[in-house]
Amino acid sequence: MRLPSRRRPHDGDPAILRRLQAASGRRSLLLYLVIVLVLVATAQGYDGSAHSTHHWIGLGVYAIFSLGLGIADWRASQRDGGAEPGMEWLAWTATLLNAGVALFLIVEHILLGAVETEETATAVSRLPAFLLLLQTGLSMRVWHTVVFSGLVSLAWGGTILLAYLAPESALLGPHVTLEEEVPGLLTFLAASLVVIDGVRRLQMAVTTALRMEQERTSLARFVPRRVAGELAQSGGGVGAVQSRHACLFGLDLRGFSAFSRDQTQEEVVRALLDVRALTHVAVSEHGGIVDKYVGDGVLAQFIVGRPQAQAEAVLACARTIVARLAALNEDRRREERPELRITMALHAGEVLVGVFDDGHRAEFTVLGTAMNRLARIEARAKTADLTLAASDEVIRLLGPATRTSLRLSGMPPSECRDTRDMLLFAVGWAEDTAADAAAPEHPFASVA
Repeated sequence: MRLPSRRRPHDGDPAILRRLQAASGRRSLLLYLVIVLVLVATAQGYDGSAHSTHHWIGLGVYAIFSLGLGIADWRASQRDGGAEPGMEWLAWTATLLNAGVALFLIVEHILLGAVETEETATAVSRLPAFLLLLQTGLSMRVWHTVVFSGLVSLAWGGTILLAYLAPESALLGPHVTLEEEVPGLLTFLAASLVVIDGVRRLQMAVTTALRMEQERTSLARFVPRRVAGELAQSGGGVGAVQSRHACLFGLDLRGFSAFSRDQTQEEVVRALLDVRALTHVAVSEHGGIVDKYVGDGVLAQFIVGRPQAQAEAVLACARTIVARLAALNEDRRREERPELRITMALHAGEVLVGVFDDGHRAEFTVLGTAMNRLARIEARAKTADLTLAASDEVIRLLGPATRTSLRLSGMPPSECRDTRDMLLFAVGWAEDTAADAAAPEHPFASVA
């Protein structure tokens, strides 16, 4: 699912593909030089004789035009990565030029070359076709490779068919036979199919890899790189919203309104920043993402991994925060500053997660009923003066070992429409012997 955006669209596969082709185009000048040198070197017949004048004229024309196209392609690649769609005519011109010289050499050999030079020039006529097939394939353009292969195969096959249908015309040179040319054509067709399929597969693989890296890099502006990698792999690029299971985490400072009235502004800001920093570090350590800060509250989500792993991580994060807040309060007591108290809420469910971009501001966040219920659970926990409350959706995801380490107290039914059908628990840890910060201040019926 994609959200409408007024911004410039994110580069899709065509743009990525053009950049990939431009990168290969930067090496085209060198490839043209190599091919021209090979053509010149193989223009000598097996018997040591040279080709006729028109053969050399053809190679000279190809050399001039191919090197000119190579220079133009190289210069185009220096401008904005060579990704402009308008430069595609260079690639098509090069493809047609390659097909033309391959056709010229093959047809010349079959119909004219062997007669005039009286030499066995089979290798000379076929080698350029295979070399140019590979060169066209390396341009990472599937349709160019198909067109090149099709033109050469049609001309080659048409010439063979013409010689077969009119044997009395003596079109074949004295050293050319259909028994040699037909297998040569079939070999070229087989090689063409392999190259075309290889180019198509390589193009898809490289394009997918580049797109994922582009999305991962873009998402890394909003979320940790590890999380960005998983979202990119599952198809969640920038501007895309996907449905995922998440364990949600909410935290609020208890009594913050009274705290703000009774303390100086500097003390309020310091307390708020201390809690935010403590929470951010704990969430990041356990693989979560801090979604946003809302006043004295923090919203976070755990969207990586299986649901069971998410639940274990969010619970471990909550316990880490409890322990570190206790250490922070110990320091604050020594400094004769007021202690800080928090309320945390945990919930799990399906959410829509991604970058929401309205054309003015982009924000990575989650939406859905589960987020609304998290806010209700947090409000109930705060009213009951709890440190940690969790929904049954989270508790059921925990492993047996984790559940047995918890002290769960069922919360009374709620009249709120969003949570009236939910089982909610005040959560503590069984091995805590001191005044447990996560235990309910008002006892509820113990739940097994």
